[in-house]
Amino acid sequence: MPSKKTTRRTLLAGAPAVAALALAACSEEDAGPLLAADADLPTAVPEGTRLVIGDPSQQLAFELSGLVSLLTFEVEWANISGGPKSAEAFRAKSLDISSVADIPPIHTNWTGLPTRIVAAAGRIDPLEHPIYDLGVAPGVDVASIEDLAGKRIAYSPGQAQGALILRVLDAAGLTQDDVELVELPSTADTYSNALAGNEVDVAPIGGTQVKSYVNKYGADGATTIPHGLRDDPWVLYAPVEVLEDADKAAAIAEYVRLWGAAKLWTRANREEWINAWYVEHEGLSAEDGEYLFDREGEPDFPATWDETIERHQETIQIVAEGTGNEVLDAEDLYDRRFEPLVAEGIAEYGDGGA
Repeated sequence: MPSKKTTRRTLLAGAPAVAALALAACSEEDAGPLLAADADLPTAVPEGTRLVIGDPSQQLAFELSGLVSLLTFEVEWANISGGPKSAEAFRAKSLDISSVADIPPIHTNWTGLPTRIVAAAGRIDPLEHPIYDLGVAPGVDVASIEDLAGKRIAYSPGQAQGALILRVLDAAGLTQDDVELVELPSTADTYSNALAGNEVDVAPIGGTQVKSYVNKYGADGATTIPHGLRDDPWVLYAPVEVLEDADKAAAIAEYVRLWGAAKLWTRANREEWINAWYVEHEGLSAEDGEYLFDREGEPDFPATWDETIERHQETIQIVAEGTGNEVLDAEDLYDRRFEPLVAEGIAEYGDGGA
């Protein structure tokens, strides 16, 4: 069995991510040999290589499945998720790779932080298993996306929820001038509270908030409606600077290769995963855990990225028009050297773990 070291890091609630992560900044390490963007990925990870990974749910999946034992590098898990926190940590050189939706890689490249996507996933039957619904405030009459005209809509630039709203408006034949976008951070239950407090009429809400919002405020007239669009893209991305480090690139390739197999393990071990992740880690009830597990549906790991990149380009076009940014070439956001690795890992390990 390959030797490895694993470190778990937990950020203090409310502490700035950069300050906490600076304790183990990646920049303090000796860099590996320079790896050109068109060079083949190294096939072995040199001894002493260390990777800081922001992928909280996959950390637990790797540990429970035993796949963590196959990682030959020193891994430090950072309790980081979402675009803003991962981008902040990337800039501080305190994070090597993170798991996010497809919007953060667009915004990092718009804001002078070159990043590349090294793994991509979605959901089978994504319209039946959406991440988000549109929450509608009590007393507001919205039965379809066409009814959004004239409404106050929660909006978070640079995050998946904000991009979803721009895509929904486009699908409804509306523009930003037809609605009032109310800029709010999409953290915790901010959107649900804004809906209940009549600060906005509509907001994209996901996870347990869909269920809890209706449970809490349904008697007052709160509702949710489907938006009818695919909202399932999920990726691993890393700064170009990290991928230019041959040692770290080799470690990332090793992680990516096992990434899909770890996710499939969670689907094959329903009760264990619900209890470990949703109940013990997230502090939810078993009922809510079952609801979220079923809502998530089955993962889809595309064998090629062609269709993924095509859809990403459509999103870039809409978001660029809505924000006044340049239209990026989606192909440039993906590092195709990593494209076959997830499928290779699934072929070897399936959903059985190590």
